[in-house]
Amino acid sequence: RESYVRSLSSALQIGESMLQSGASALETVESVVRQLEDDALFNAGKGSVFAADGTHQLDASIMDGTTGATGAVASIRTVRHPITLARLVMTETSQVLIAGDGAESFADEVDVERVENSYFDTQHRYDSLQRALRSSGADEREPSGGSTVGCVVRDSQGNLAAATSTG
Repeated sequence: RESYVRSLSSALQIGESMLQSGASALETVESVVRQLEDDALFNAGKGSVFAADGTHQLDASIMDGTTGATGAVASIRTVRHPITLARLVMTETSQVLIAGDGAESFADEVDVERVENSYFDTQHRYDSLQRALRSSGADEREPSGGSTVGCVVRDSQGNLAAATSTG
């Protein structure tokens, strides 16, 4: 439990620092979620749960409360920071959601950081998958900790932004 508190406190400090420096709600929410995507404690980015086929599929969404604009990606496999790709869906396309192979192709076009799918592996998540597979293929949901991440930010101008990321 203490490790979760430390991780969340660190993400909060990043957000606070950005806002104190005048960053927008949208910039801040993306940065905070990127930090959480890099933390193996959570089911987002590094540390995402395994699908039954032994790979990772990641989803993320972001919304700009000022404009109502939204962007999302689903079932991506090789983008290190799904939240960044979701923001690019919002800002660079007329789409709201891009999924699967289409999202991977879009990632090629916008040149976001890519990783092998195995980058998202952790021993903890692998062990959870093995337990789930042994217990008649039930899903891997765990009742405590390690879940989807999200963030809502209000900046000094009163603008809101929200983001979420999951594996």
